Amino acid sequence: MARDGAKRNTRKLKIGRRLGVNLWGQAKSPFNKRKYKPGQHGPTSRGGNMTDYAKQMRAKQTLKGYYGNIGEKKFRAYYLEADNMKGDTPDNLIGLLERRLDAVVYRAKFAPTVFSARQLVSHGHIYVNDKRVKIASYMVKPGDVITVSDKAKQMPLVVLALESGERNTPDYINVDSANFVATYTRVPAFADVPYPVQMSPELVVEFYSR
Repeated sequence: MARDGAKRNTRKLKIGRRLGVNLWGQAKSPFNKRKYKPGQHGPTSRGGNMTDYAKQMRAKQTLKGYYGNIGEKKFRAYYLEADNMKGDTPDNLIGLLERRLDAVVYRAKFAPTVFSARQLVSHGHIYVNDKRVKIASYMVKPGDVITVSDKAKQMPLVVLALESGERNTPDYINVDSANFVATYTRVPAFADVPYPVQMSPELVVEFYSR
């Protein structure tokens, strides 16, 4: 498990370094002190005038990275589904991303990162309505009840994540931390999601609708 944790931290660092932001709002992120990318040209790499395309691409990379670096094919599929739904496409896109099981496990604070949440799911430690689900992209619905396996309840990373004061659970997920139970109450709008950095789903929509 320690080796898996090291791999997850490496992936997180690579994404954060590439984007030059504290993507998950972690207290120990190096970007809390250094507001630019690493390397020789770091201090100037985020300056200057960005083209519309560059802004759209950066918005897409940031949103994809936040949800655990979702693959391009899958991410584009979310956009297409959001665009075919009634209502506002950027809001629809965020709603779909927030319905992913790994995202819900992370939001419920059953895991310290979305990467570790994905691992919990794929290793069979997460149940939805009393049925084991091993697919991280499984779409949770309002009213679904998410629980943690007995084995995972003893895992330090799960216990410490629940006890951490670094982030709060959003109001669209009710969590009974004493029993390791979370209920997904509703699909959030973009404004409801507690992102630690600025997200621009409207630019993501512009990127794909070019």
